[in-house]
Amino acid sequence: MPAFPIYLDNQATTPIDPRVLDAMLPFFGARYGNPHSKGHSYGWDAFGEVEAARALVARLVNADDHEIVFTAGATESCNIALQGVASAARGRRSKIVTVATEHSAVLDTVAHLGHRGCQPVVLPVDRDGILDLDDLARALDDDVLIVSVMAANNEIGVIQDMEGIGELCAQRGVLFHSDATQAAGRMEIDVDAWKVDLLSLSGHKMYGPKGIGALYVHSGTPVAPVLAGGGQERGLRPGTVPVPLVVGLGTASDLAADEWTTDAARMTNYARQLLAGLWEARSDMVLFGHEDRRVPGSLNIGFPGTAGSDLLSAVSGRIAISTGAACSSSGSEPSRVLLELGYAYAAASTGVRISLGRFTTEEDMQIASATIAEVVMMAADLVEA
Repeated sequence: MPAFPIYLDNQATTPIDPRVLDAMLPFFGARYGNPHSKGHSYGWDAFGEVEAARALVARLVNADDHEIVFTAGATESCNIALQGVASAARGRRSKIVTVATEHSAVLDTVAHLGHRGCQPVVLPVDRDGILDLDDLARALDDDVLIVSVMAANNEIGVIQDMEGIGELCAQRGVLFHSDATQAAGRMEIDVDAWKVDLLSLSGHKMYGPKGIGALYVHSGTPVAPVLAGGGQERGLRPGTVPVPLVVGLGTASDLAADEWTTDAARMTNYARQLLAGLWEARSDMVLFGHEDRRVPGSLNIGFPGTAGSDLLSAVSGRIAISTGAACSSSGSEPSRVLLELGYAYAAASTGVRISLGRFTTEEDMQIASATIAEVVMMAADLVEA
C-alpha cells in the first residue's frame, strides 16, 4: 500500500535515495576527518572522498573534475556565477541577459546586480514557455557580459534549446550560465554540447541531501570570489567542505548518470497515464507549457473555474502537490511563471504542479488520477448547478 499523502512534488525536493544515505552515514561517525587537514590519515581519507565525489559530479555533466566547485546549493551557485562574473568584469561589459520565467535565485541576483551598475535585460517567453532565439540574438550586443537561462523550468518543466543558446553566446563572445537544477537526473546534461561556461546544480533535487550543490566553472572563465575566507574550492566557496553532504551529492550524481534514462522512461509513461485519466474526467483541462519539450514527469495543469489552492486543499490528505515554486508560492496567488506565459490572472490561478519521481509507482498514479478527477468533476458539477 502506498504511503499517504502520495508524494508528487518532486520538483520542490526529492526524497533521499537510501543508497545515498548509506554512503553518507559513515562520515557522520567514525570517518569524521577534515578534508583540509593534510598531516594525517583522517584528513587524507576525507580529502580522497571529496575528490571522488567531485569526479562523479563532473561525470554527470561531462566536465573535468577540477571544474566542479562545491557549494551550499543551487541558489548559492547562481549567486557565485553571476556576481562573480560581474565582479571579475570590472565594468567592461554591463548587461546581464536572462529570462522572465527564471527561478528567483537568478532573477533576484540579476536585480541585485542592477543596483550595482549592471544592466538587467529580461527576455519574454512564448505561450509554451520557450525563449525565442531570435529575441536572444537581438539582445546580444557588444555590452552583454553573460546570459543566464535555466535548462528546465522549475514550475512547468519546459526545456530550453540549450545548444542553440550556447551557440549564439559562443558566436558573440558572451558567457553562458545555466541553472540546471531541475534538469539534473531527469535529462542528459553536457556542458560541452551546450557550450555553457557556468552551470548550477542542487543535491536535493536529484535524491541527494539538502544543503549541498555544485557550480561547474569552465576552465579559464573569469569569476571573482563573492566571499572571503580560507580559500577552499578554488577560493570561490571558502569554508570547510561538508564531507557527508559532498559524498551524498557524489553518490546521487553517480546514480543519476546511470539511471536517468530508466527513470525518465517510467516517469514519462506514468505522466501520460495521469494526463489521459484527467482529460477523460475534464476535457477542458489545460496543460501549461510545451506539451513535449518538458522534463519527464513534470506537469502543470489547471481546471477552469477551480482555483489551484482549492484543489490542493481538497486533496491534501491524499496527495502532496503544489501551486508553484516551493520557495515563493503563497498558495493563494497565481504562479508568476504562468502569468509570464501570457495567461490571465484567473487562468493562472488554476495551475497546480504535479511532479513525479524515482519512487513514484503505478499505483500512486492510479490513486492520484482517481482522486483529482473526483475533486475536479465535483467542482464542475457545482459550477453548473
